[in-house]
Amino acid sequence: MSQAFVRENDDLWLHDVSPTMNALIAFLTNENGGIRVYEQKNYTDNAGKQVHVMSNGLSYSKDERGKWEVVV
Repeated sequence: MSQAFVRENDDLWLHDVSPTMNALIAFLTNENGGIRVYEQKNYTDNAGKQVHVMSNGLSYSKDERGKWEVVV
């Protein structure tokens, strides 16, 4: 495929996303084919991290560097 058809954000990874909820939602919505992903609930885990449960079935938190990560 020609490079002319490759979108600029195709190389964006979760850890590259700005550490805001709006940025996470925009990234996840884009990854979900444009179908909006939203926060269903949030809680603080035993380690004191804020965990965001999203409508795509996964949970996300920020690591010690402030980068988004999937919570397993």
